[in-house]
Amino acid sequence: MRTSLIITTYNWKEALELSLLSVFKQSQFPDEIIIADDGSDNATKQTIDRLAKDSPVPLIHSWQENKGFRLARSRNKAIAKSTGEYLILIDGDILLEQHFIADHILAAKTGFFVQGSRVLLKKKITQQTLQHKELRVCICAPGIENRKNCLRSNLLSRLFSFSSKKLTGIKTCNFAFWKKDAQEINGFNEEFLGWGREDSEFTARLLNKGIRRQNIRFNALAYHLYHPINSRKSLEINDVILANTCDKKLTWCNQGLAQHL
Repeated sequence: MRTSLIITTYNWKEALELSLLSVFKQSQFPDEIIIADDGSDNATKQTIDRLAKDSPVPLIHSWQENKGFRLARSRNKAIAKSTGEYLILIDGDILLEQHFIADHILAAKTGFFVQGSRVLLKKKITQQTLQHKELRVCICAPGIENRKNCLRSNLLSRLFSFSSKKLTGIKTCNFAFWKKDAQEINGFNEEFLGWGREDSEFTARLLNKGIRRQNIRFNALAYHLYHPINSRKSLEINDVILANTCDKKLTWCNQGLAQHL
């Protein structure tokens, strides 16, 4: 099974560098890394080019022009470039525990997508992490939220991971799915402009298609750097698109992945 790791980013090269360095330390590597860049400036490109020299696998920069928040389109372009059968999706402010990729590969099952968890790092520990270019966190450390998500245990993962058909709590900062499933629903819906709900709407169409949700616990650990909250000005419009997909049980979007393949 070929796997592609897709990392979303926009003009935060310091966080992206740490995220990539955590990928380079994995016990099992993906077959490729694709940066889904929603219009970052040249400084991000320079960072990616520099790190690509040390990457254990091909590191691909998928960039689009900056025309506002167009995360759905950026992800679709990255998916179209991917060669993996299985796609693991994280954000560029996510740092990975060293077994993250191996855990996701182990959790992959036909007919399912996977929702992982995260540890939230508060502002002070985020600043320290960026300064030292190293994550120094344990379950007892101050300055973290959801601290139970620091604990990696195969036994607890077998006991507490579960499948579901619910949409609540979707976060594509730690998420995985089969590429063929994404193609069958036409990927992310590019009607979404501005922050919010594009991940939930993508998931809703997967669920409507009959793909089930697998929540993975105590494996595939991820640490989310602190950042200010994104603008919610598009949320009302995006909520309407999501509601329409849920009410009509849609499995396809018109503006999606197919145009990039």
